[in-house]
This record gives sequence, structure tokens and C-alpha cells, in this order.
Amino acid sequence: MITQEQLKEAVERKDALKRYLDVDNKKIQIEEEELRTHVPDFWEHPKEAQAQMKKIKDLQAWVNGYAEVETAVEELQNGWDFIKEELVTEEELDAMYADAIGKIEALELRNMLRREEDHMGVVLKINSGAGGTESQDWASMLMRMYLRYCEKHGYKTSIANLLEGDEAGIKSCTINVEGDFAYGYLKSENGVHRLVRVSPYNAQGKRMTSFASVFVTPLVDDAIEVKVEPALMSWDTFRSGGAGGQNVNKVESGVRLRYQYTDPYTGEKEEILIENTETRDQPKNRENALRHLRSILYEKELAHRMEEQAKVEAGKMKIEWGSQIRSYVFDDRRVKDHRTNFQTSDVNGVMDGDLDGFIKAYLMEFSGNEA
Repeated sequence: MITQEQLKEAVERKDALKRYLDVDNKKIQIEEEELRTHVPDFWEHPKEAQAQMKKIKDLQAWVNGYAEVETAVEELQNGWDFIKEELVTEEELDAMYADAIGKIEALELRNMLRREEDHMGVVLKINSGAGGTESQDWASMLMRMYLRYCEKHGYKTSIANLLEGDEAGIKSCTINVEGDFAYGYLKSENGVHRLVRVSPYNAQGKRMTSFASVFVTPLVDDAIEVKVEPALMSWDTFRSGGAGGQNVNKVESGVRLRYQYTDPYTGEKEEILIENTETRDQPKNRENALRHLRSILYEKELAHRMEEQAKVEAGKMKIEWGSQIRSYVFDDRRVKDHRTNFQTSDVNGVMDGDLDGFIKAYLMEFSGNEA
């Protein structure tokens, strides 16, 4: 059964959240922002109107989140009083405590996500490393892991592009993830993921090491201004591969976008290549490819900001884009993050999308460096 100290701590964390989030002020803000929606010509400017409605929705999400915490802690306090009268069992009280702490930690974690881009969705790209079938199988396992994580957290996902492996697995895939704070949480996954296991593809049953890289960029919406030069774009079309559908390999619905990018800070030139086969509709695939391009350009600007900040904070630990971040050792029943030293023996849970422990450890350690 929980102790009185644990109950006291839960109440104190609830009260602290109310101060950090400035809940009372947010309620006043909501009333003021809602008044702006009552003007007669509000919907005559759809883009501005949608931005205003989103602002209200974001404020309301914080107020609702705190209300859930407040209710859970009040139920816990009542449960503590009722247990003396045997109206509540110890098991029920422990369950109330677990529920309250879970809600508190979730809101505390979200409160760490203060950067402009944290509230956005995600473009998540997985590339298999060298090693053929073994690495391609590992890439497909990571794809499943992230899809399961998104499913558990209520995020909407779509496969923008998928290149299957020669014998098994995938060579690469691009997943669009839509949902509040998806980027804020999944940015911790950016880097190289290392697998160590006894390979099912090795006849001698040897222990094999495989690598796959994960690239995470914010999924830019129409409210974010990103400059794209049409003169620097060129398009190709191709036939989408894959099983099923009468127009597969007959209609050129797949699109390939090439963008000749020049870094405004360094003058370096590069060609950004994006392929999209998400739908059987070529115009829709063009639209999705453009959205992906805008996300990449936005991410490049963010990367520049991070580099500038790193120069100022030279004494702080720096996370290098593309560095090896995590090892998954199957036969030792261990998954370890090398940046935070957080590890777990629940390999099956991790591969089934249970990444919250890793994400929380990352945000606890590095969110202060991003502020």
C-alpha cells in the first residue's frame, strides 16, 4: 500500500503543475481568444480562423490535462480517507496512485516540450545500413516498433514511401505521423540504432550486428511559412510497385521531386530527392512530396539554430545528428540508450512500441539544453 509521504508528494506535484502551467491564466486566455471568434467576418479568412481555433485548442488541452491530474489526485485523497473505513481496498488505492502518478508524469513531460516545433507532427524516415538482408530485416522491425508506438499514443500514421528489401525486410521507408507533440516526443529517436542478435538468416547461428538509421523532422503544416522556389524544382513520374491493384506497374502515379537547395548560411549546394507513392493519385502524391520538402527545409533551419546554440553552450553535452544512440541486444535481454544510460530488459515491450521510458529519460536530460 502507498505511504502518506507518497500521497503528499502526489499532491505537491499536482500543485506545482498548476503553478508551472499557469492554469488560471490559461482559462482567462481561452475566454479572451474565444471572444475573437465571435466577430461576424471571422470565417471569411479561413487560414487565420483555423490558426485562431488551433490556438484555443492548444490552450484548452493544457487546461484539460491539468483537470485530469486534479481529478485523479482528488480521488486518491478520497481513497486514502476511505481505506480507514474499509470502503476501498489496498489494491484499489494503489491503482488510484498509479493512475494519478501516470497522469502527473505525462503532463510534466509535455511541459518540457516548449520549442516552437515540438507540437508538430513528424516525418520519420528509416534507412537500413550495410549488411543486406539482416539490416533490412532490422529496419522493418524498427518500422513496426514506431507504428505500434504511434498506435498506442493515438497518432495518425501514413506510409509516404516504402522500398522493400531484396529477400526480407525493407531498405527504407518514410512515415508521416500526425498528432499533438509527436515531434516533441519522437525527436529523441533521431540517430543510428544498433541490433545484436543470433541471426535467423545465418546458417551457423552466429551473433550478428546490424544498423539502421532513423531521421526525424517536423511535419510542417500550412501555418508554418517555408519558402520554396518553384524554379529549383523538377519532377519525374514512375510506376508504383507493390502487390494488388489493377493500375500497379501500369499507371505512373509515383512521383519523384528533385530540389536544388543552396544553404543560405554556408553556400553549400545539394539536391534534395523525395519519392512519394502514398496514393494511386499522382496530384495527391505531388502534394505530399511538396509537404515533405517543406518539412526538410524547415528542419534544415532548425538544425542551423541548434548549431548556433551549441556554439554558445560549448560546455554542454552535444547530441550529434546521426550518431549511434541505442543498442538492442536480444539474447542478453537488454536495450540501452547510450545518451542517457537508460536501459530495460523488456526487449519484447520495446519492440512492441513501449518507448516512453527512453523518451522520458531523453527529455529529462536534454530538454534544458534546448530551451
